[in-house]
Amino acid sequence: MSVSVVYWSGTGNTQAMAEAVAEGIREAGIEAVLMEVADADAAALASENAFALGCPSMGAEQLEETEMEPFVESLEPLVSGRTILLFGSYGWGDGEWMRDWADRMKNAGAVLIREEGIIANDAPDEETLAECRAAGKELAGKA
Repeated sequence: MSVSVVYWSGTGNTQAMAEAVAEGIREAGIEAVLMEVADADAAALASENAFALGCPSMGAEQLEETEMEPFVESLEPLVSGRTILLFGSYGWGDGEWMRDWADRMKNAGAVLIREEGIIANDAPDEETLAECRAAGKELAGKA
């Protein structure tokens, strides 16, 4: 049994969050599969009961457009009944991109273990990384 953590990161901030989520999954005794979105397959991911998705805020508070947005579009019709953790970093705004993404996944039928995702302004601090690890442990319990 494994839990995938799929992410896109431009500066390494969201990658650090992804690594912390994967660490939490492993601490719970489950294999974590950490991968960049370019290497992920939506149908394979949707076959898992639980998984995590990470993406920073880009542009006018939106998902990264060339890789993550198309992936999320292909995944959206497949997430009903799946347990998902959303996370990412931002450099401006107030987290609207994450609230929009969370609403989108909930409207598609997904169950979120963090209602509005986990966000970090720029580099995640230790408190945010600890929250990512705790969420990873919780996600592993849903696998």
